[in-house]
Amino acid sequence: MDQFKEVQLFVEVAETGSISRAAEAVELSISAASRYLISLESRLGVQLVRRTTRNLFLTEAGAEFHRRCKSILADLGEAELVVKDATARPSGLLRVTASLSFCMLHIAPMLPEFTARYPDITVDVVAANRYYDIIENGIDVAIRTKVLEADSNITVRRLAATRRVLAAAPSYIAANGFPRFPAELGKYKVLNYGLADNPRELSFQRDGECVCVKVKPLLESNDGQILRVAALEGMGILVQPKYIVYDDIKTGRLVPILDDWDLPRLTMNIAFQTRSHMPVKVRLFIEALVERFKKNQYERLWTE
Repeated sequence: MDQFKEVQLFVEVAETGSISRAAEAVELSISAASRYLISLESRLGVQLVRRTTRNLFLTEAGAEFHRRCKSILADLGEAELVVKDATARPSGLLRVTASLSFCMLHIAPMLPEFTARYPDITVDVVAANRYYDIIENGIDVAIRTKVLEADSNITVRRLAATRRVLAAAPSYIAANGFPRFPAELGKYKVLNYGLADNPRELSFQRDGECVCVKVKPLLESNDGQILRVAALEGMGILVQPKYIVYDDIKTGRLVPILDDWDLPRLTMNIAFQTRSHMPVKVRLFIEALVERFKKNQYERLWTE
């Protein structure tokens, strides 16, 4: 008899508790399934399954054999998927979510090259400043600042760290000056991100010294791009991750303030469903994103 079929049948019997349901799963008749099970036990020289008039259960040897066979079949299934992915053209719908700023600055710019390389992958970008439930909403890749996920079915991979900085337009500084110490910040107009942890309380550190400052913002928003535009228009001092305003600071459109002080840094992470075999479209997108960050040395630029 087919030894592989015997193992498949036995695993189904162990998991369904029924020879008839196991037979259906592996496309055998009930009588043929019984013969396969008897043949397997005869070949091994041990009883794997005990039967009563009402129940079917595994012997101690059967439980151990099931554990090992299940693992072998899972490895075989994964090996088949790997080979198929290696030879097949990547395709399908890829759903990606991140904040609006991250989508604008890092996802949108990488899409022309990514979609040209993999034209059969359709990318659906969900820009949102809130965290979607990855599994419930069919999200393949999410960019988050959360380091841990409560759901063990979600894997989190570190992408990069970034400083949070204060910055203002030269026009605002020319008209109002700028604080030289954190405690002076209350005298200035602040543009604040409302979804941050304790958004109206800024904790500064420098050389072991810690200073906590409460702020009453002129403008508060749940989107960093609104704050960025307001700062460029000279409305006040913004508080944002450096990755959002790096180009503005580099070109002089915004000027760093209190830059010798540190606010708690943010870590951007990639979150995706935990699977023994990652879908090829997900793996390719994550690899492309990680390579983009590595090539441009973003973490070094954003943490200097």
